[in-house]
Amino acid sequence: MLDELDSVPDFDRFATVDEVNARFTALADAHPGVATLRRVGTSRLGDPLLCLTVGDGPRHAIVAAGPHPNEPIGGLTVSHLAARLCADDRLRRDTGYTWHLVACLDPDGTRLNEGWFAGPFTRTHYARHFYRPAPDEQVEWTFPFAYKRVYFDRVLPETLALMRLIDDTEPAFFSTLHNAETGGVFYYLNRPVPELHAVLKELPARYGVPLHAGEAEHPAVKSFEQAIYQAPTMEDAYDYLEANGQDPVQHISGAASDSYIKKYGTLGLTAEIPYWTDPSAADTTPTARSYRDVVGEQARGLRETHETLARILAAAQDDLVTASPFLRASRAFIPLLGGMAETDAVRAGDPSSDRPATVAEVSSCRENLSSMRLRFGGILLRALEGELAIGNVTPAIRAAAGELSELHTAWCAEGESPARAIPIHDLVAIQYGAVLAGAAHA
Repeated sequence: MLDELDSVPDFDRFATVDEVNARFTALADAHPGVATLRRVGTSRLGDPLLCLTVGDGPRHAIVAAGPHPNEPIGGLTVSHLAARLCADDRLRRDTGYTWHLVACLDPDGTRLNEGWFAGPFTRTHYARHFYRPAPDEQVEWTFPFAYKRVYFDRVLPETLALMRLIDDTEPAFFSTLHNAETGGVFYYLNRPVPELHAVLKELPARYGVPLHAGEAEHPAVKSFEQAIYQAPTMEDAYDYLEANGQDPVQHISGAASDSYIKKYGTLGLTAEIPYWTDPSAADTTPTARSYRDVVGEQARGLRETHETLARILAAAQDDLVTASPFLRASRAFIPLLGGMAETDAVRAGDPSSDRPATVAEVSSCRENLSSMRLRFGGILLRALEGELAIGNVTPAIRAAAGELSELHTAWCAEGESPARAIPIHDLVAIQYGAVLAGAAHA
């Protein structure tokens, strides 16, 4: 497999939706006996969801790019995987699969991120062109879900397309191509596969990227071993929030694809590779700071961010006239920041937090707070700037946009840490290697 990673070319930018679709079309035209291109669905705004089926192996594999629109590594990864499978008979034969490769699961949202795909690859440029849909508008978190007091069936057209593809193929291997933002590489699996864990953990070191040793994405996430996590479930998140005394109904929407594939015994893998990294991401050395203080500081920062963004949104609320995706996302995420702060405050008060924090934990808490400010402050700023762009220049909106612009600029300056941007080639190579390894162990 390591020799195959050398096939990954250099890249100087991420691919747009149109570019990935064009690559799939060109491959289907050039390899008519090997690859077939078909439309498996339609986005909410009318974009086709394209799937390239390659090979004729007895087992099926699904690899889908763009489950979240700010995660474009997968567009390059799936394009390269498609090209290699079309061009190399032995690779195609040795995998033993019929591959179903989806170009982009959320083309509408991805187009709203394309402003940063060509760089410069700084935290500031990323934040100013960032977009993430509200939770109930995300493909990955709108699978059907029913548990205790939560019932979700508002399945998106894009999610339904992926559900149909899963049901039609009953895949042995499945991967949606997510990626992280900062820190080290980590993986989600829907079941432990120890021999696969070892391969996955070796991949990042080949490119000088550390494994993640800091905080999990959510405290309910369970770890198999360092940087190898159980794929998160909404049931676990619900039970965790309920045990904390929080109302899960306010924070839970639909399930993820990892839950949907369980009925077929499918091995699900997600490789989370960050854009920026720092050696501290893997440093488990104890610090002089207590974990209680580190988590409590994060809670206070999230609460302050929630209160500030909520106040700015409320000040402009009566004058807003659009129903832009940026505004819908802001109205969903700003309250969630308050819930995250509450969760961290509970964690800080837990007796188990009375221990030294590691370097990696301090680093990941700091980076998480910065990410929440840059992401959600940036989305609200884009919402307000959109109002101004259509001529809605009321005093309230001008004042809110001006205040948030200054604040977001300061947050961006604070967020430009010494972390290095990982070359795009290395991001794709790690993700490509993880997909091949996962498929081989399914």
